[in-house]
Amino acid sequence: MLGLMILCSLLTGASGRTYLHVFSSDGENVSLPCNNTHTDCTSTSWEYSEGSSTTVTLFRKGIKKNDIKRRERLSLGSDCSLNIYKVTTEDRGGYICRQYENTETFTDASVYLNVLHVSPSSTQTEIRPGRSFTLSCQLYVYGYYCDSLFINERFQLVWVNKAGVNLQSDSRYQISSSPHHCISTLTTTLLHEDDNTEWTCQVTKGNKLETSVRYTVTYSNASTPETETTPGIPAVTAALAALLPLIALIALIALWLICRKRAGADKNPAEVISSLTPVTPAPRPPPDDAHGRTEDVAYAEVIISTNKFTERHTVQSDDKVTYAAIRS
Repeated sequence: MLGLMILCSLLTGASGRTYLHVFSSDGENVSLPCNNTHTDCTSTSWEYSEGSSTTVTLFRKGIKKNDIKRRERLSLGSDCSLNIYKVTTEDRGGYICRQYENTETFTDASVYLNVLHVSPSSTQTEIRPGRSFTLSCQLYVYGYYCDSLFINERFQLVWVNKAGVNLQSDSRYQISSSPHHCISTLTTTLLHEDDNTEWTCQVTKGNKLETSVRYTVTYSNASTPETETTPGIPAVTAALAALLPLIALIALIALWLICRKRAGADKNPAEVISSLTPVTPAPRPPPDDAHGRTEDVAYAEVIISTNKFTERHTVQSDDKVTYAAIRS
């Protein structure tokens, strides 16, 4: 009763009245006509109500209001129609296009925007063959207008397949409606061939299609029976395949460490001694004892090059060694 009173309040106070239902699917662009009788829109206003007693002014004398929600999605057409970009279910409701002849005389065009939306059941956890699957199709309308729309105006919600065949008579599908007729649910048990199957919910009046929403069933790779891992050899094979990159990396690191250690242990002395500079012996001195023995010592400068010292920045006490060879 409250909804009907609100509806009546929107339709009074005008010298001329028109009534129009517009249907749109969620995400589409829609244009609400104004039945414009003027050459410009400077005398046109658009107001909106979602079913409460509060009315929001969207446009006043052709100028868009700044303090409104969804402002960026609204615009006026050249014929003063109201354009709504990417309709959502929150856009449903009653719209009034009011055009003033003068300060006291005006004409109202009332437009009711109804938005159709399809979604899977909120309790749906897996989409795969053998599972029960439910789709919900809901028509979002102005206020409490569902009963009047479907009973008096004789609109219907219809489920069809990709070929356009009505699914109501197919025993595989269970189709039910809510008491107010604005929600229709389709439930079925999924088959293997249902992957990428398309089901469509339509709003019709007689043989006329008002709007529709398609939903495509898609099986995810993780939920198909072919990719499920079962205990036994396939599971072990899958686990080993996943570990192969890690095993290969560990083997490469171990091989590198072994080769490095072996290269240090077998390093050629010729590689360690980078230069060996002979030093000319000093002239042999005269015999210094009765037996005529003399010192016969040869010296050489040895420069060692090895990675052992590359990380040291200071000279250690054991970095210099003097070698001597004494012949008898």
